[in-house]
Amino acid sequence: MADIDLTQIEADALIAMEKHRIDDKEWKFPGPGEQLAIPLTSHDKRENFLLDITRAQIVLTKASYQNRARQTVILTRLDVDGPPHRNPDDQEISCPHLHIYREGYGDKWASPAPVDIYTNIGDLFSTLEAFMGHCNITQAPTLQRGLF
Repeated sequence: MADIDLTQIEADALIAMEKHRIDDKEWKFPGPGEQLAIPLTSHDKRENFLLDITRAQIVLTKASYQNRARQTVILTRLDVDGPPHRNPDDQEISCPHLHIYREGYGDKWASPAPVDIYTNIGDLFSTLEAFMGHCNITQAPTLQRGLF
């Protein structure tokens, strides 16, 4: 877990906060085995965030998208087509699953990804777009879809 612990109120406020791209740079959606960390900022520029995109090399449909605050604190992470996750209470959650910061546990808890938000989990790019909306990234970075 990160060296920085947040209260649940702080984490919930950061999750709900509007997040904007920092510039008009065009990013290339990562290919298999690649990863990307895109800087974001709050509307008032007082908080900085990162949008991480990680793709598996062998299982082409496996990906993780996460939104971090304060460099190291994972606020939300969506795991697609990976192994199941075991929560601290020993409950196993299959993929796709969503991690949301929980005070005292960080990102160690997961729940099934909401099917009303993640409607096309087989399309990694549209799933990323849904994740950005879920994280309240209101001015999303410009991403080239690329070939996958």
